[in-house]
Amino acid sequence: MSLIKRKILFVGVSTLMACGASAADLADHSVPSAPSYDAPGTFSWVGAYAGLHGGVAASKFNPFNNDRAPAVGAQVGYNFQAGPGVFGAELEGSYMNNEVRVPGGRVESRFRGAAKAKAGLGFDRTFVYGTAGVTTTEFEGRRLVSGSDKWKSGPDSWKQGYLCGGGVEHAFSGGVSAKIEYNYVINNAVPTPSGGTSSKSDLNDNVIKAGLNFRF
Repeated sequence: MSLIKRKILFVGVSTLMACGASAADLADHSVPSAPSYDAPGTFSWVGAYAGLHGGVAASKFNPFNNDRAPAVGAQVGYNFQAGPGVFGAELEGSYMNNEVRVPGGRVESRFRGAAKAKAGLGFDRTFVYGTAGVTTTEFEGRRLVSGSDKWKSGPDSWKQGYLCGGGVEHAFSGGVSAKIEYNYVINNAVPTPSGGTSSKSDLNDNVIKAGLNFRF
């Protein structure tokens, strides 16, 4: 093979090798690899909790009327979750000291216990729910002593009732959540004083309360 042919062959091989290297560089650097990223998980409402609440109770749906009384207490419960649906059960105890007028006297509601079911939708850290359950309330009747302005207390009595309502709860970091809730409590045929005899009255409550829950 002549010297000229060898030079031509050498130049051709070198050109092909250079083109191959350039193509490899383009393939390696034209499309950078995407960094790995883990999407944050959806907040879960599953688990037990305990907390405190405070608010007002009134016979009318108006927390600012003159017949309102404080309502404070505590609650414990457990939530389950299926997709966005959240449901659970709760036990609640409250002290109210709520006094209402009835024909011939007054009736004071003091302590109330409630067993409630809750169901609603969880929008990540916000839970919107409805609630219903049964209650038991301690009532004390009072009537004026004949010929004086003094009130005489009658015997205490416990009366079973029912409640319904709804609320909104929002979860913060550290296992703490805050809620606001409304309950309408139905107490039918509560024994009340009427002069010197006993009668029965329907005593219904509107309760608006805010609270804190601690999840564990």
